Formats: sequence, structure tokens, C-alpha cells
Amino acid sequence: MAVKVTLEQMNGPVGEFMEEKQAAILVKDISKIYKLYDRPKDRIKEAFGFDKKQAYKLHYALNEIHLEIYKGETVGIIGTNGSGKSTLLKIITGVLHPTEGEVKVWGRISALLELGAGFNMEYNGIENVYLNGTMMGFSEREIDKKLPGILEFADIGNYVNQPVKTYSSGMFVRLAFAVAINIEPEILIVDEALSVGDVFFQAKCYHKFEEFKKLGKTIVFVSHDLSSISKYCDRVFLLDKGILLGEGTAKEMIDAYKRVLVGQYEFPAKLQEALPEELQQDGGMGGKQSGQEGAGSNLSGLEYGTGQAEIVEYYFTDDRDVRTTAVIKGSLFTLHMKVKFHEHIPGPIFAFSFKNVIGTEITGTNTMIEKAFLDSVDGGQVKDVTFTQKMSLQGGEYLLSLGVTGYRGDVFEVYHRLYDVLAVTVISDKDTVGYYDMESSVTVVDAAAGESSAAAEK
Repeated sequence: MAVKVTLEQMNGPVGEFMEEKQAAILVKDISKIYKLYDRPKDRIKEAFGFDKKQAYKLHYALNEIHLEIYKGETVGIIGTNGSGKSTLLKIITGVLHPTEGEVKVWGRISALLELGAGFNMEYNGIENVYLNGTMMGFSEREIDKKLPGILEFADIGNYVNQPVKTYSSGMFVRLAFAVAINIEPEILIVDEALSVGDVFFQAKCYHKFEEFKKLGKTIVFVSHDLSSISKYCDRVFLLDKGILLGEGTAKEMIDAYKRVLVGQYEFPAKLQEALPEELQQDGGMGGKQSGQEGAGSNLSGLEYGTGQAEIVEYYFTDDRDVRTTAVIKGSLFTLHMKVKFHEHIPGPIFAFSFKNVIGTEITGTNTMIEKAFLDSVDGGQVKDVTFTQKMSLQGGEYLLSLGVTGYRGDVFEVYHRLYDVLAVTVISDKDTVGYYDMESSVTVVDAAAGESSAAAEK
């Protein structure tokens, strides 16, 4: 049953805090439950009452989510795919209704949840602007005043007079975001939509975010781009499998998210006991992962070699020696390789390299270059190899390749090579130009003062 709640009914620390800060969104014990059927006919049997047995399993897309968002905050929601982020936003915006609980919202919401939501594909761009504006409660005269700003922000030229079904995905998101951002919302909700636009449009959108923050607007931002979450969000909520694991600063929640990704999140015992039986059977969150089946691994990656040596395990650890697939720019991290040798090999070479998502090789090294290991290895031996370095790559996604090679006389041999087997996310709130950060030290002084000082020394 839905639970009604008002601010007046709340008491204790949360209620007192909300009185000090004006509430924008209150989510009270929200659950969203779906029935999953093994066969379509089971659904029909249940609908008509033909089958007395329960022919479905309950799936908790969200399970008793409670959170408060205050006016003027930029709040991030992060979590793995299927954690319930988009479902939560759809319930907040009224697109979906919760199975249990209630949402209260103070202020006009503008939501950019899915490309095309609220757009008529047969209408042209301007017609869709008026359609969306009318749906938001604006009069035609009010939309007339806003239209120039919307078209300027979208910057799609004469295409605005063409049916939106002819738009590219980039043009589509430009217009959709321009409408969402220029209708003077008090609450802006964005779900991954910005990843479609080009880098210049994304920069324009984030600049608009900054303007919104200064105007005291509320922004709820769902993204897998942890760098943007770290840079823009005042507070972050972490979801996994429909459960709210925690809230806190961006750094705290990103650290927790990194543990979730590699199955090392310590799930609170009390919360585990309170889970529905279906989730307990699923192992809850944070179950240990074995082998290379963890998050970020590409089990279908290319591999080849003679088989005389085998890379049997590989993973990253951060500066606290915690396994992770996300590294904060500027921090130390370590790549671990475990290599099993099946035959005697004189002077094996252990290597790694990073590529960006379009396949450009960015950087890498090996033990021969580093003059770190020049010994021979006998069959049956296992070697643990670690490469520790500072992360200087720009924020983004990268792919790891590994290799064990060597020379027999003058002949170069590849014993085992793995391409694009592990993804790593670099989290950054400062990206310079190019692939890596030169960590420049900058000083700016008054030129006249400098000349005067130099003259005095002479």
C-alpha cells in the first residue's frame, strides 16, 4: 500500500534538517516491484485466475528508497547498470508510479530522461518546442519569448524547421536539452542524456549547470561519468540492485562505488537481514567475484600466444591497496599480473599498455624497458608482477592490454597476449589538453613589477 507523508509528519534529525534547508524532493520509502514470468502464458493464466499457483517471481527494481534533496543542491545518483537509477528518476518525475511509498516535489521539474521523450517525431523542431512548452504549462506568448534562447542554445540551424525524425542523435539531444534548460525549471533532472552531444555542446551544458547552481536551482544528475559527478555534485547517492547503499560526498560515494564494482562492498548485516527473500537469494550486494569475471573484464577479448606461459589473473588496486576499476587522477595505482609458466623461458618480458575507447594506444611499458626483471623462469613457476605508477591520464575510459613475451636467441616470441581485457575509469575534476596531464606549475606576476625588480638588482 502507498504510504502518505508530509513534511509536518516528519520528526527527528531529518525533519529538523529539512526545516533549515528548503526541501525540493522527498522520496519516502519508495519500492517498485515487478512480476517476472517464465512464460507469457503464465501471465495470461494469472490474469484470468486459471492458475492458483504463483507463476511469477518478484523483482525489486527499487526497495524502500528514502532520500531528501534540498533546493539549490546538485545531487548525483550513481550505481551499476540495473541498480534502479533511471527507475527512481521516472518515479520522481511521475513517469512511473511506485508500488509502495510516495514522492513529494516542491517546484517545477524539467526532466531529460530519454531522447525523444515528449517529442512528436512527425513535428519539426519548433513545433516540438511549443508542444513541450504547452505540456509544461506555458502559454503560447510565454513560449514565444523563450524561443530565441532555445534556438540559440540548440544551435542546429535550419534543421529546426525539419521533422525531428530526420535529426541525428546529436541534434536531437541539443534541442531536447535546450528546451529542458530554458523553460525556467526550479528542478532539472538529467539521466545520461549529455553523453550523446559533442564535446563543445557538453561544455555548454555544464556551463549552464554552473549558472543554475548560482541561481539556486536544484539539479539531479545520473551519470556513469564519475569525473562529472566528482566535479559538479554537492552530494551523491549510491544505488545497487534497487537498494540505497549510502549518501555522502562525491569522493566518499565514488570510493564505495569502486568497492561495489569489484564485489568488495561490505553490505551492512542489518540491511542484509531486512532484504526481501528474493534479493537475499541473489546474494545481496558485494558478493566476492572469482577469476576474471568481475566488473570491467572483457571475457571475449582477443588472446593468442604459444602457451608456454599464461596470464592467469590481472587486476588494479588503488592507493589504499583496494581492488578497483576506477582510479582518481593524480593518485598512485598498481597493475597486478599473475603469470604461470609451463616451460623454461629465458628472460620473459612482462608488458602492459593502455588504449582509449577508439583504439589509440596511449601509453605502456614492460619489464625490459624498466630493467626490472631479466632472469630465466622454469616451468611450473608462478610469478606475481606489479607495475605501480601515478595516474596522469585525463579523465575517461581506457582499455588495458597485457603480454608475456621474450626472445629465444634473435627470435621474438609471444607466449601469451591479451588485448582490451580490462576497462579502467579515470576520475578527474581537471582535464588538460591531450592525453595526459603535464602537471604544470603556473605563476602569474605583474610584468612592470618584475622589470623594476630586475633593474634594482643591476
